[in-house]
Amino acid sequence: MEPVTVQRRASATGVIVEAGQKVALGRINAGTTVTVRASQTTLAIDLPDRDTTIVRRTNDHAVRSLKGQRPRRA
Repeated sequence: MEPVTVQRRASATGVIVEAGQKVALGRINAGTTVTVRASQTTLAIDLPDRDTTIVRRTNDHAVRSLKGQRPRRA
């Protein structure tokens, strides 16, 4: 099965949530949009200025949203 490719926007502290799993990317990536390829066993996260980070999945929840959240307008 092919990995699902999604986009996520990192929080103000550099954390993303993918398929119910929190992944800390560091404050240097706060507010950036990253691309995540979610397979059955791993999450491959493409950071904007560095290489791909691979994180092992800790659950088997399905991916529900494909696009990351953008900032709300005032």
